[in-house]
Amino acid sequence: MNKSALGSALRALRVSSGLEAKAVARGAAMSRSKLSKIENGNVAPSLTDVDSVLTVIGVSEEVKAEYMAAAREAATEVTAWRLFRRLGYSRKQQQVQSLEARTALLRLFQPSLIPGLLQTPEYVRAVFEPKDLTDGQLESTISARLARQSVLYAQGKDFQFLITESVLRWLVVPPLVMVGQLDRLLSLSRLPNVDIRVVALSVPQKDFAGHSFCLFDDRTVTVETVHAEIVVTDPRDVALYVSKFERFRESAVSGDAMRALVESIRDGYLREQETG
Repeated sequence: MNKSALGSALRALRVSSGLEAKAVARGAAMSRSKLSKIENGNVAPSLTDVDSVLTVIGVSEEVKAEYMAAAREAATEVTAWRLFRRLGYSRKQQQVQSLEARTALLRLFQPSLIPGLLQTPEYVRAVFEPKDLTDGQLESTISARLARQSVLYAQGKDFQFLITESVLRWLVVPPLVMVGQLDRLLSLSRLPNVDIRVVALSVPQKDFAGHSFCLFDDRTVTVETVHAEIVVTDPRDVALYVSKFERFRESAVSGDAMRALVESIRDGYLREQETG
């Protein structure tokens, strides 16, 4: 099934469901014009697009499996960040939020930044300010990212975050602001469904951090590179990321040991301010 046939098939499903295009677009966190382009075969939908549309329409698991298989063959798996910028980073945050809402187990490995779901408003601002957004775009993007964080308190969901110790020492924000960010990590680590682990620099490693990636259950992996986001869905490739995540997770510190490490780094920032 090519992108044109997939688009027309999605349109047929929507029409038979009785839902208007604007309602489906809104529920799938995309613009009405994008849905129209997908249905007319002018744009190849991503796997996330197809999953979102099918979820809003409310098809059976058998039908969803059939369409997702077709989407894997037809969809473009690599999307350049410049296209997300054109779409709007706030819209991108809404798309990720939709994907997170459909995920029971989210596993994220991050060797570069505090994970978005754990960031303070000040940290979020520091991440997006270099992207040369207008004031309005920046504020809407920050709001959209912070809105995603409510999923941490949803029932029936588990979150596993793996970060390297270097993330805690990378001064994306000033030291005192970083103190607040580390305090937030400590607070969230006590939620019963949130497991935050740190790969300590003092622990010998046989693997390499490479890049960040996020596992949505065992079905999808998103990988962030310098120029683009890559969506991985082939079960064989997903299994590679699961294996890498578990290897790092086994060597990472957790629980009270993790909190002690974070507290020591936080206290170091405070001492620097007192003696500076």
